[in-house]
Amino acid sequence: MKKKLISMLALVSVFVIYGCTNLAENVLDEASVSGLSDRQAADGIIAPVYARLPDIFTHTNYFAIQEISTDEAILPYRGGTDWGDNGIYLAMHQHTTTSTDPNLNSTWNLVLQGVSRSIIALNTLPTLKDPITKTYIAEARGMRAYYSMLMLDLFGLVFVKNDLGATSTILRGDPAVEYIKSELLAAEPNLETTVGPGRLTKGAAWGLLARLYMNAAVYRDRYAAQFTFKPEDMDKAVEYCDKIITAGQYQLSKDYFSIFNSDNHDNKELIFAVDQRADLNGQNRMAYFSISGDQFPIPAYPLANGTDGPAITSDYYQSWVNAYAPKDPSVDPRFYKQNLSIYTNPGDSCVAEADFNINRGILRGQQYGLIRRNGVFLKCPDGKYKVGKLNYDTRNKPTLAVNFTEQIDFTVAGSNYNTGYRVEKYEFSKKSVSGRNFGEADIMILRLADIYMMRAEAKLRKSNDAASALADVNTVRAARTVTPPPPALTSMTMDILLRERSFEFYWEMLRRSDLIRFGKYESTWTEKTSTDKLKRLFPIPQTAVDGASNLPGYLKQNDSY
Repeated sequence: MKKKLISMLALVSVFVIYGCTNLAENVLDEASVSGLSDRQAADGIIAPVYARLPDIFTHTNYFAIQEISTDEAILPYRGGTDWGDNGIYLAMHQHTTTSTDPNLNSTWNLVLQGVSRSIIALNTLPTLKDPITKTYIAEARGMRAYYSMLMLDLFGLVFVKNDLGATSTILRGDPAVEYIKSELLAAEPNLETTVGPGRLTKGAAWGLLARLYMNAAVYRDRYAAQFTFKPEDMDKAVEYCDKIITAGQYQLSKDYFSIFNSDNHDNKELIFAVDQRADLNGQNRMAYFSISGDQFPIPAYPLANGTDGPAITSDYYQSWVNAYAPKDPSVDPRFYKQNLSIYTNPGDSCVAEADFNINRGILRGQQYGLIRRNGVFLKCPDGKYKVGKLNYDTRNKPTLAVNFTEQIDFTVAGSNYNTGYRVEKYEFSKKSVSGRNFGEADIMILRLADIYMMRAEAKLRKSNDAASALADVNTVRAARTVTPPPPALTSMTMDILLRERSFEFYWEMLRRSDLIRFGKYESTWTEKTSTDKLKRLFPIPQTAVDGASNLPGYLKQNDSY
């Protein structure tokens, strides 16, 4: 009997026709895939469903959209020569983005490719006999729901179809929420429990359902003056959070920064993440994007450095200062982790290669590290690597110290290479030859701390149960015991909870969605003064609108664009 199998090559090269998403599938008979068992064929069909995640979760795609549009991150035109990019990062921060923004276009295409590959898998896997196909069908259906949730959150719409040759139906508002919910619920019974975090599991489905219920008020009435969080939605969010917490499968990490280490795939706090263990797919841009071009984290690779990309805003930094004054924010172990002892022992300036690791968290002030001259690192007489104060030698500015300042803005003074405190949350990959490639750390989508925080928020929203919310937040704070944990909070309000989410999840691509849900996205910060609530959605890429122009009224541009 002939089997319809999508070739791995065809899956990798699928293209999405923007709005209509009409796909031409390449169907091969069993002779063309001779030698493949049904299990091997199934593995080859499900893999592409996940394959675009590393590209979606890259620095200039989902990260830029979710972070640089907020008070956490800002990317000026560095030195008047770097990261100008026709002003797209300035516009992203100021909420003046247009429908021609290339990062939005790329993200749109990548997410829709994820949807399309999920549909291909759902149409192909049922032809195979291996028992694993039941699980893979559930994963493909759940992943289609997840990609749809990203599309709904960013652009306010969902494309729905099952037949590869059909034109997608577009859903918005409550119908879109109900569709995503129904798909996750349909997938959940056949998902596995212990194959994560790089694959969709029951725990991941529960967590995504909780996140959907938490944001349902936003998705149903995007431009509301005040969102209506239905009690039944909050109850369901608590229910799914309870399922994850009581399952006992996941654990809060004692070492905060280990959550973002290169070996974090086995960290039990992770529920769902972008699996980067395969070197061919991994990207290191989460670690490289913010740090200086004169910070070289890997002694073995003198071409692996940072790029002086985004920094945190002064507004965000001051939220830490205000929370811990008169103490320094570094009393919170989530803020900073020192790895270079030269900060506390200036005489310790010769470091063995195996002992060299750059500092993590929020980096302030003068930076120390490997000193490169003529393409090689300086060494001490004993053969160890010389560590000292860094200057902007790579920028041909040897008198400008790599001394990160609090001030960062779009003025000339605020846009220099050294302005802004930087973030090194993910560990810089020891295998990254260029600094950009071969990332090993799984990139966070959902972790246990967020489950506690969502449960706290749901209880606070439904019944103002501040005591329960406080207990959940303090559970997360108290878990980070490798160094002294931050002191327990003594009260809980919505403002405190939002601040706590910003401390726990900075640089994890949650901030934009959080600010919208908490009614703060129209606030002003640093270089952003817009209070336009219509900017809660991004514009649909103009290429997509133009591509659907043969279907009048099919793909309507979002308001204000």
